[in-house]
Amino acid sequence: MFKVEQLNQYYGGSHILRDVGFTLEAGRVTCLLGRNGVGKTTLLKCLMGLLPARSGQIQFAGRDITRLPPHARAQLGIGYVPQGREIFPRLTVAENLQMGLAGLSAREKLPPLIFELFPVLKDMLHRRGGDLSGGQQQQLSIGRALAMRPKLLILDEPTEGIQPSIIKDIERAIRRLSGEGEMAIFLVEQYYDFARDLADQYLVMVRGEIIKRGEGCSMDADNVRGYLSI
Repeated sequence: MFKVEQLNQYYGGSHILRDVGFTLEAGRVTCLLGRNGVGKTTLLKCLMGLLPARSGQIQFAGRDITRLPPHARAQLGIGYVPQGREIFPRLTVAENLQMGLAGLSAREKLPPLIFELFPVLKDMLHRRGGDLSGGQQQQLSIGRALAMRPKLLILDEPTEGIQPSIIKDIERAIRRLSGEGEMAIFLVEQYYDFARDLADQYLVMVRGEIIKRGEGCSMDADNVRGYLSI
């Protein structure tokens, strides 16, 4: 479904991403792990078109999207949940969710699945996003991405600063989405246990390079945790 080949990016004279390549498939969760500052978020911004790739190619459903702007990638079915959530604090929960419908037909409604995964959002539709807890805002950010019915869902550290009970809710949601077999999920995460429990395949990034990859069930045996240690 989604293929990245020899992707490179620079900041000034610093080589941030180095010939990055991988494939994502529908019905599978791919986890990218690495310490802070290795280039994970830069990679996601390149995948979404928020940063132009210096070289390399990004394909989605057989189409070269390397030069497409962010809104065109979203319209093709790529949903992005950024680090820090980036909800609209002055808009209500309902209005935030409806932002995810932008670019779809005017007749499209919010998918009931959002409220099945995160029932609290239905109870808070008329509350402002800024009044929600951090965990609830994270659920809202994921719900907004799901409103567009993505074929690929990209999540940038969804457990960061989140209370354990909501981490479990997010884990259950990701497991259900992948289990339905129609969506590829790309999860960037530093919380090892969360990633290990969800990963069908894993990637480890060090200094902008993918230096290790394998099946999720092999993460402990492959000592992936050691790459996250300071």
